Amino acid sequence: MFNSKLWPGHLLGGLAGAVATLAFSPFDYWPLMMASVAALFVLLTKAPSPRAAAIRSLFYGLGLYGTGASWVYVSIHQFGDAPVVLAGFLTGLFVLALSLAFFVPVGYLYSRLSRAQAHWRKVLIFSGLWVFGEWLRSWLLTGFPWLISGYTLLDTPFSGLAPVTGVYGLTLLVALTGSLVGALCVSSRKQGRSLLGVAIGVALFAAGGFALKGFEWTVSDTEEPLSFSAVQGNISQDLKWEPGHLDKTVQKYWALSENQWQKDLVFWPENAIPTFYQNVPRLMEQMETQASQTDTALILGMPWYEGQDDNRSIYYNSLVGLGEAEGHYFKQKLVPFGEFVPFEGLIRGIISFFDLPMSSFSAGTPEQMGLSIQGKPVAAYICYEVVYPDFAAREAIGKDILLTVSNDTWFGTSIGPEQHFQMVRMRSLETGRYQLRVTNDGMTALIDPFGRILSSIPRYQAGVLEGEIPGMTGSTPFMDFGSWPVLILALGFVLFGRVRRSDSAPGTYSS
Repeated sequence: MFNSKLWPGHLLGGLAGAVATLAFSPFDYWPLMMASVAALFVLLTKAPSPRAAAIRSLFYGLGLYGTGASWVYVSIHQFGDAPVVLAGFLTGLFVLALSLAFFVPVGYLYSRLSRAQAHWRKVLIFSGLWVFGEWLRSWLLTGFPWLISGYTLLDTPFSGLAPVTGVYGLTLLVALTGSLVGALCVSSRKQGRSLLGVAIGVALFAAGGFALKGFEWTVSDTEEPLSFSAVQGNISQDLKWEPGHLDKTVQKYWALSENQWQKDLVFWPENAIPTFYQNVPRLMEQMETQASQTDTALILGMPWYEGQDDNRSIYYNSLVGLGEAEGHYFKQKLVPFGEFVPFEGLIRGIISFFDLPMSSFSAGTPEQMGLSIQGKPVAAYICYEVVYPDFAAREAIGKDILLTVSNDTWFGTSIGPEQHFQMVRMRSLETGRYQLRVTNDGMTALIDPFGRILSSIPRYQAGVLEGEIPGMTGSTPFMDFGSWPVLILALGFVLFGRVRRSDSAPGTYSS
């Protein structure tokens, strides 16, 4: 690791990772993702050993997460009251842990498996491992599927792949294209000709996405669209959980909704009412009466107290349905440290960040009944849940519309909310459904089945988004099969890349 001749390559790995952040929202320079992958492929291919390749992958992860997930610092420092130095240290530790877990294995395995293989085989091995590395992020250590490279192709001609393959199919296209370009950069003319077959395959894959763009996998149901009002309160996070501010919060949402009760749906964001449902029975009764008298479905976010279990209080982050909306939904995918604290017996009380309001939630069960509007079930997601592609697709089966709530004030004015919104839009594209999203401070939006924004409220201002949301029936191939076809294909690439060694394979390099 301390070989001075290898350090330029390691540092270039970090730079390549940092550049990748510019491919995601809010920047959206999507070709940079492929360029970043190409650079990493070259650096790993030239690494003189698997150990050196692992270090370069580590630096790539540090560059990507250090820039792309820098908003973690805002949550820790601004809202967790951690001093600057401590917040920086914890953010660095977070970035290091992610890089070690998700990037180091990819670099090490690529170097081990591709050694002395022809370049076209290297492309297949790298691409397969890259897809598995990103998929690993969706479940390992509860999952952190952020900055998945396939999201960068959301607004490109190739996005038609998403309803078929999900975001990991787009990841595969990014990996194949980037590594192919990288292989051409380090190949001789004779070796480059051997890449022709891979290039044709990549071109056909991309052409498939282009051909399917705009294809309607789902159809509008025969019922009238739901009229809606999505209310964005823009309540400061510093005030949201102050006990004395509860009445003002309720009054603000009530005032914004005053002229909206003629709509089929009035929709309030995550924890719009920052106290337990059980604590305010009179308020809930009043809201139930208002919604029922106007034939309105009112859906709002608030904590839910379930009782005691083994001397432990059971709380849920929930969505509650009133009036023409029935049932409640308990969040299943919780945010580490924000909604539950791993090893809380050891770290509770060390700093305020580990004692944030409502950081002792329990996860809801997959078997819960969920929410319905006018007797029809809807797919509901609370904040972080919508970043899990396969989970979101399963929840959408048999549901006509998607409803998402969030409270991105934890991100401050960072790029985090823009990245989150990009993932939200991908869920509509993958499932072929309209999605209504309401947040505390933006972005509240109506999204169509192709992931396009039809209407929205800007960030950092209170307001009401009005419109109609049609229900959609049918399913996309991704809803039917999930990510498994792409994962099987990725595994096939890795195995096929190792079938036999090429006599004309290039040797190793160093840089």
